[in-house]
Amino acid sequence: METRAVAWLAARRTLIDPAEATPGRVLFARKALIETAFLVGLRARLDPEALDGDYAALLDQVEEIAARPSYRELIARDEAALLLYAGTYAALRLCGREDPEFRQLITQAAAGGYAAAFERIPYRQLDLLHTLELCDVPHTLPAVDDVLPFTLLCNRPNVVKLTDRDIYALTHTLFYATDFGLREPRWPRDFDPDTVVELLEALLVLTLGQQNADLVGELLCCLLCLGVRDSEEGRRAWEFLTAVQEADGRVNGPPGVVHPGLADGDEAYRHWATGYHTTIVAALAALLDRSPRVVRRSRPAAPKPRQAVEQPLRRAVVWLADTSRRHAPAASLPAAAAVAHAAGALGEPELARPLLLDFSERLADADAEVWQGHGMEVVGEFANGLRTHGITCASLDLFLKSTAAAVELLDRVPPQAAHNVQRLVGLGLLTPQRATALTGGAEAPHPAPETAVTELPGAWKDYHLGHIAGFVRDSARAGQAQHRITRDAISFLLAQQSSCGAFGRPAHDDPSHRERTLMSWTQSTVTALAAVHTARGAVLTDT
Repeated sequence: METRAVAWLAARRTLIDPAEATPGRVLFARKALIETAFLVGLRARLDPEALDGDYAALLDQVEEIAARPSYRELIARDEAALLLYAGTYAALRLCGREDPEFRQLITQAAAGGYAAAFERIPYRQLDLLHTLELCDVPHTLPAVDDVLPFTLLCNRPNVVKLTDRDIYALTHTLFYATDFGLREPRWPRDFDPDTVVELLEALLVLTLGQQNADLVGELLCCLLCLGVRDSEEGRRAWEFLTAVQEADGRVNGPPGVVHPGLADGDEAYRHWATGYHTTIVAALAALLDRSPRVVRRSRPAAPKPRQAVEQPLRRAVVWLADTSRRHAPAASLPAAAAVAHAAGALGEPELARPLLLDFSERLADADAEVWQGHGMEVVGEFANGLRTHGITCASLDLFLKSTAAAVELLDRVPPQAAHNVQRLVGLGLLTPQRATALTGGAEAPHPAPETAVTELPGAWKDYHLGHIAGFVRDSARAGQAQHRITRDAISFLLAQQSSCGAFGRPAHDDPSHRERTLMSWTQSTVTALAAVHTARGAVLTDT
């Protein structure tokens, strides 16, 4: 991977020359220059062998550009862009191409009271500190380890809420804090560094799902910088990058990585501009993986924090049960089913009893269409709740008996109906033997997730609580209740609970609209938290 990637970059090395770029592409060329130079500098640091071939060609190109006054003297005229030039000098220095005049320009700019002093967000400050360290330029700024506690990485970010920009902030924080795998950071005192690997793996799940090779590559590099090479998500990342690398070595970047106007119809330029950065990242991952100088350690065990869901779930069940009684039972049957299910999961079925009694009486003469309209999952859960308390509902009993009789007449049922057949068995309306004959003994297929993991950031951004709750429910039922992504989704949901017990913030003033919305969100969240509570209880029982 590395050899082909570097060959592709070297074959197009003139495109990183700002002097050869059209006016609208000059800044882009400078950015590509520093990133290419940095890859070459890291090659010199991470591999004891001398540069040759394509790496040497890239270094010669960088040195030629950096020697021009039209490039280096811009440092004095554009101090805010110090890093664009300092990184180039650092790469030359790492490769043994010391340039005293270039160094003097950078030293003067760094000491000039602005270039190294203007306000930067923490990971950008780490970028500055790391670059000045590689340049061996003196400064009076705080050390890397003193800035690290203020980064997003060290403040327990919620995976669900992270944008691509945030993920880049995390990866670059790790690059600088670990000096690309050559140093052990001094982590903040109350910070558990083992959670970093878990975070990276969770983000790999998201970015692999999005097929974003650039972020996948950077996250993989971070695992390698931490010394981790036995990660399952890391293995999947390698498989993905290997699969998407083109025959000539290029790795395509994500959509939107380059403004459409930059290429201006030049297909060859667009092809380079959209792939050069991701190709550099792929080469860096391979370089880190093979370097004898990068730290190596076993993957740490995944943390096992305990989230308290029982009390929030109980409060939500009480609110939903009380509120549902103010509404028509035919429309609120899903809420009643959720209450019955969650109360049972809590081991407190009495929480649902008043609601079930009320609805059973009000629905005693309901038409079959009422039950038919909600489907067997809702109706079956409601019926289970009634049976737990010995409550009868004439219209429901009639509907279930007629449904069972109709099923009895069938020879086979499709796989997606197997769950409903099992519900009839659970209610004592169908024998297990007959169910086996109807389904052919095949287990019911797991339903497709309501919300894909890649949709979570969008669901958070648009405040789609039902989608997030659906993801949590499906993940818990699939045995993933303790996964970092699931836990962070749960944390987000729990933070949306109000003092009354309902979930969500409708941001609407109309009382009826607010209550309907809160009921919908709380119903979804109650079902999700019940699944989590059940799954975690099973884990505790098994262990």
